[in-house]
Amino acid sequence: MSHRSEALQEADRLMTVCNSCRYCEGLCAVFPAMEMRRAFTDGDLNYLANLCHSCGACYYDCQFSPPHEFNVNVPRTLATVRNDSYADYAWPRALSGLFRRNGLAVTFAAVLSVGLFMAGFMAFNDPAVMFGTHLGEGAFYRIMPHDAMIALFGSAFLYALLALFMGLRAFWREMAVNGPQLPDGMSLWQAMKDAGQLRYLDGGGVGCMNADERPKDRRRMFHHMTFYGFMLCFAATSVATLYAYLLGRAAPYPWWDLPVVLGTLGGIGLLVGPAGLLLAKSERDPMMMDTGRHGMDVAFLAMLFFTSLTGLALLVLRATPAMGTMLALHLGFVFGFFLTMPYGKFVHGLYRFAALVRYAMERRAEEERHAQPETRKAA
Repeated sequence: MSHRSEALQEADRLMTVCNSCRYCEGLCAVFPAMEMRRAFTDGDLNYLANLCHSCGACYYDCQFSPPHEFNVNVPRTLATVRNDSYADYAWPRALSGLFRRNGLAVTFAAVLSVGLFMAGFMAFNDPAVMFGTHLGEGAFYRIMPHDAMIALFGSAFLYALLALFMGLRAFWREMAVNGPQLPDGMSLWQAMKDAGQLRYLDGGGVGCMNADERPKDRRRMFHHMTFYGFMLCFAATSVATLYAYLLGRAAPYPWWDLPVVLGTLGGIGLLVGPAGLLLAKSERDPMMMDTGRHGMDVAFLAMLFFTSLTGLALLVLRATPAMGTMLALHLGFVFGFFLTMPYGKFVHGLYRFAALVRYAMERRAEEERHAQPETRKAA
């Protein structure tokens, strides 16, 4: 079968070899999903690549991994296919090239956003306001009006959601071309549990291989801190929105109030998690990595780290003359994050969850198919 890229062609070759061997079928979801197929379309291979959590166990367990002449390197090949898939499904297609030089694109977006917010605050605010001390509810809006903040960030966020949805829709359609289009409730619930526990980042139960064949679970811990840190920050923003529109309470809020507590805990998670993942990547065996797109991972983690860092700094310095400067820095990083969400590593969470949903659907269908003969025998 011909494919649209060399990476997909190589993935097809490896999956054919692995389907003949099946030694690694107990390690993660990729190999049982692979075994349900005899041939692999582009959608199948992108599905398997996004189902892979890159734990590295199959690389060290495989008898055909380099330097064997079969050159079976599943983690690196699926990482390449996975990274290519982000550009393949990007919306609009004209912006898919942002994935090729993602580190540079994200850095440029962050620097430009921060620069524009700093310049705008300086131009439209009297220095006495910009560098003054503002206390009490609504202090932030003395620097940037509430309506302007909502219009600017609301537009960027809605665009990001639309672009993410369109990309995810294209991925799902190609992945599910030969099967049911709509997921059922039980499959969604199973995928949520698998994603929330990072079930397949354990190499079949022994842990993630990072630098060598000795399993470690540090990547799992740092992934958890990053994910749940992000969710806590999202919860803090949601609660603050309810405060503003239902209770008429304007930010900033006291240290002990729910939005601040949630945001602080989430911010700490988004400092430790991304920093730990960056350290883990620096220690990871390069043979298992798509080294050509290393900048995508670094840019995404750095964006999360600095968004969190400036947010916590704003919390600490909000009652000082540095508040205006820190607000500009933080809003600049947040705006840059919104702009780059659909064109960076953020999309991997959505595609991986969709792949987990698809796997749960296939596994249920397979179980039901095997159960039918037993039902007929009993009848």
